[in-house]
Amino acid sequence: MTEAQQDPRELILSAQNHVLVLGGAGSGKTTVALRKAVSRIESLLPGQSVLFLSFSRAAVARISEASKTEATADKRGQLHVQTFHSFCWALLKSHGYLLGAPKKIKILLPQDERALSNGAERNTPEWTAWEAERERLFRDEGKLVFDLFAPKAANLLARSSLIRSLVARRYPLVIVDEAQDTGPEAWLCIESLAPLVQVICLGDLDQQIFDHLPGIGPERISRIEEVLKPIRVDLGSENNRSAGTEIALFANDILGARVRGAQYNGVGILNYNPKNLDWATLLRMALGMSGSAIEKSTGQKSESCAILAPSGSAIARITSALSSGSNPIPHKVLFDEAEVLLASRLAAFLLEPKTAASFNSDVALGLELLATVRRARGSSTAVQDAAKYMSWADQIRNGKPPRCKLVADMQGLMRSASQLGLCGDPAKDWLFIKQVLRGVNDPSIAIIAAHLDLLVAFKRGRRIYANLSAMWSEFHCYPKARQALESAVVEDQILAGVDDLSGIHVMTIHKSKGKQFDGVIILREGRRMSAGGWASSFVWRGDQSPYLRSRKILRVAITRARRHVLFLNPVYPACPILSPHKLS
Repeated sequence: MTEAQQDPRELILSAQNHVLVLGGAGSGKTTVALRKAVSRIESLLPGQSVLFLSFSRAAVARISEASKTEATADKRGQLHVQTFHSFCWALLKSHGYLLGAPKKIKILLPQDERALSNGAERNTPEWTAWEAERERLFRDEGKLVFDLFAPKAANLLARSSLIRSLVARRYPLVIVDEAQDTGPEAWLCIESLAPLVQVICLGDLDQQIFDHLPGIGPERISRIEEVLKPIRVDLGSENNRSAGTEIALFANDILGARVRGAQYNGVGILNYNPKNLDWATLLRMALGMSGSAIEKSTGQKSESCAILAPSGSAIARITSALSSGSNPIPHKVLFDEAEVLLASRLAAFLLEPKTAASFNSDVALGLELLATVRRARGSSTAVQDAAKYMSWADQIRNGKPPRCKLVADMQGLMRSASQLGLCGDPAKDWLFIKQVLRGVNDPSIAIIAAHLDLLVAFKRGRRIYANLSAMWSEFHCYPKARQALESAVVEDQILAGVDDLSGIHVMTIHKSKGKQFDGVIILREGRRMSAGGWASSFVWRGDQSPYLRSRKILRVAITRARRHVLFLNPVYPACPILSPHKLS
C-alpha cells in the first residue's frame, strides 16, 4: 500500500490500481471520483461504462447532478450511477434462476414483507422463522425481499466466473461511494469483481452512522485495505460543500468535543418552550430565519431546506403543522414507509370502481387490506386484530357477515367510495379518499388517513401521479389503481428513482445521510427516561459520555447544510453536546 504525500487528486486520476479515498464531508471525494470516471471513459471500448455505486437514491441524485458539471452529455451516457439495490436486482432478474429460483423473479416490497412476517424483528424466534420463509418464497415462488438482494447477488458472482467476466467487461472501473457503510454481502460483490476491475472506494469513518446494523463497522475500511491493497489517499477535512461558512468547523468541534468562545458563521439557534407549543408558528419562524440568513449571506434565495427530526412521531407533528391552516406549506416527507404504503394500497383500492354486485367482495377485500396494515405494526395485539379482520372477511365471502362495528363501518366506507364524484386529477381524487376515510367513526380506519398525510397528496411520487393520470385518460376511471401504485413504488422508490431535493423536506437524521441542502433545521426535543426525568434527543439511547456515537450522528446532520444550520432548541432539558457551544 502506498501512502500519498503530494498532489492526492492527481494520484487518484493517474492510478491504475485500486484506490481508497478518505476525506471528510465536502472534501471533494465525489468530484475527484467523477473526474477519474471521465478520464477513464476516454479509453473505454464500445458497450463499456464506468459503474458508480452508492447506497441511497439521494446520493445517486447528488452524484448524477454533480456529473453534469464534470462530464459532457456523451460521456455521461457511459457513466452508470446506481444504488447497490439496483445493481444487484439487474443481476438477479437476469440470472437468479441459477440459484434455484423460478425463471421470473419479482420483488416482495418491504411493506408486504412487514405484513407477511407480522412485523418480525431481528434476534427473535419470529425472525428466525421468517428467514426460512423468505428463502422458501425465493426458491418456490420467485419472490425476493430487499434484504436478500446483496446476499443473492454475492452468491451469484462467487459461483459464476462467466457472470463475473460479463460484469467486468462492461464495467472496467467501479467506484464505491460511502464505502465505510458497505454491508458484508454488498462488499462481497466488490471482492468478487476486484481481480477483474479497478475499484475506487470513497469513505469517511466520521460519517459511519449505520454501524448499529449487522456487519457494518470500522472493520470495513480495514477489510478494504486488506483485500484490495489500494493506494490510500486522504483528502483530510477540507470543506467545499459549505465554503464561506464555519459549518464544517462547528461540526468537527461537535465531534471532537471542542468548545470555543465565539459564535460560528452559518450556525444559528432558535430556543422554544416545549410547554403549550404552537408547532405551526415555530416552524414558520424557523423557515423564515433560515431563508433570511441564507439570502443575507449569499444574496440569493434558498432553493432547498431540510427539517431533521429525532423520531417518526416528531416527523408526524411537523408535517401536520406544515399542512395546517389556510396557507399550508408545501413539503416532502421521508419516513418509515411500510405502514404508509400498505395504507396507500387501501386508498388506491377505494379509487377503483365499485358496483352493487361486488359490494360484499369489496368489503371483504377492504378488511383484508386493513389487516395487512395492522399486521405490519408487529405487536401481538395488532397481529391478533389482523387475524380477526381476515376471519371476518372469510365470513363475508361465505355470505355470513358478522355483526360488528368495524364491518359496518367498512360497509359504509365502500358505499361512500362508490358514490364519489372523482374528477381525474389524482391529487384531488386522493384528497377525496382521505375525506371519506376521516368520515368513518372508527380509529382502525381513520388512522389510514393519517398515514396518507405523509404522502402529501402524491407530490412525493410523480410516477404514481403519472400512472393514475394515464389510467384516467384511457378509461375515465381508475380500474387498476393498486397496480398503478405498485409499479410506481417499485420503479420510483427502489430501483430507478432519485430524490428531488429542491423545496422543503422533513426526515430523520439517518434519512438525511448522503443528501445536501442550502439550509438545515435540526429539531432537538426532550425524551422521557424510563428511570424518570428527561434526556436530550441528541443523546442516543445507550450512549455514554463523551457521547461519541451521538456526536457522530449530529455531525452528519450538521454537514448536510451548504449555507446555514439552525437548531430548534427547547429551554429544557439541557443538552451535554450542544449546550457548551455559543450559538447566535
